[in-house]
Amino acid sequence: MLFNSWRFWSGLAVLIFLVAGLVVRSKKPWIPVWCIMAFSSFMVVSSGLVSFDEVDRVVNMDVILFLIGMFSLVGLADSSGLLNVVSMRFISLFKNRFALIYASSLLFGILAAFAVNDTVALVGPLIAYTISKAAKVGPKLMFLLLAFSLTIGSVMTPIGNPQNILIAVESGIEAPFINFIAKLAIPTFINLLVTPYLLIKLFKVKNETLNFSSNNMEALNNGRDSILAAIGIIATIFALIFNDLLQLYGGPHITYRGVIPFVIAAGIFMFTSNPRKMLAGVDWGTIVFFITMFITMEGVWRSGVLQPVLSFIIPSKTEGVLGILKITFASILLSQLLSNVPFVKLFINYMKDIGYTSQDVDAWLSLAMASTIAGNLTLLGAASNIIVLETLESRMKETITFVEFMKYGIVIAFVNCIVYLVFFIIL
Repeated sequence: MLFNSWRFWSGLAVLIFLVAGLVVRSKKPWIPVWCIMAFSSFMVVSSGLVSFDEVDRVVNMDVILFLIGMFSLVGLADSSGLLNVVSMRFISLFKNRFALIYASSLLFGILAAFAVNDTVALVGPLIAYTISKAAKVGPKLMFLLLAFSLTIGSVMTPIGNPQNILIAVESGIEAPFINFIAKLAIPTFINLLVTPYLLIKLFKVKNETLNFSSNNMEALNNGRDSILAAIGIIATIFALIFNDLLQLYGGPHITYRGVIPFVIAAGIFMFTSNPRKMLAGVDWGTIVFFITMFITMEGVWRSGVLQPVLSFIIPSKTEGVLGILKITFASILLSQLLSNVPFVKLFINYMKDIGYTSQDVDAWLSLAMASTIAGNLTLLGAASNIIVLETLESRMKETITFVEFMKYGIVIAFVNCIVYLVFFIIL
């Protein structure tokens, strides 16, 4: 009955186009990822899987507002030179190569955890290139470390990456900021130290003394904007944590958390030296990607094309360690086909359908962990990988092939996953 439905075949056509488009995109990087997702949403609406009148209802504006707000604040930090000052000051703290490489992993990871990994992926390659010169190592090692560390660091907060934002918003779990950090911070920091160790061994890097000196303040373009950016980012983080505490203890709180960074950014625009430039700092391609992704994934879900696969892997709600293992396996496998954000959007619907609720915190956190760490396996596993690759190819004329990434990614992703699963089982 399912295979005779026009909805099934329409959904299958959309899914085939999406996967094929992502594969072609890995070989033709000039094709924007958002362009592929946008055409997929066109196919969904044209086929009737989602009607024209339903489009506004399937787009989660909470996530869209969150991303616009965070992109605005981080973009201001970049254009003002604040990020450059921080990176130069950071490099000057370390006197040997190994210390700088390990610390770089922690820096990238922590930045991703609190500023959304996709936004850090936009400016990270510039920082990684500066560090590679200061550490006197090949840029490829630092670019891989950047990609892996962004993925790992973004696991531990609900604002670390887009899929975590989706999970925090749509799962309904209480105090997501506190829950994420309480259960994911320790294994995340362990992985941020294990990963550079593995790369040092795989690249056969030797330790050497460094002598790096620079006038940090020369990198600052606009003092006032840098202060505003710092205030905005810090205020956003504290507001999100405070809001979680209020919810945890039954106080009045903001349900739609995405408005927090958006409202803070809205309050800063007028005081910057160039408000238009701040708004232009938003990665609008990513915003279009998310709007069209919501439409596309809703259509694919309604078609029923993925339900047989999901039912085979996780036929019903499973408690405990076995449930976590099943969610982990499904997330890592299917994130390679769809990329982690579209997969999570679909899988959230499926988990709800088979009985997972806001009380199943460990299940939702395992989804966040596994779908994110899946990005360390292949280039197609995470949008942040594609963003890093785009910056490398367009600005620095460097590249990392699909095979090169996977050669190191298999080892890194496997070890990362084991570390997280051990902590889930212990806790």
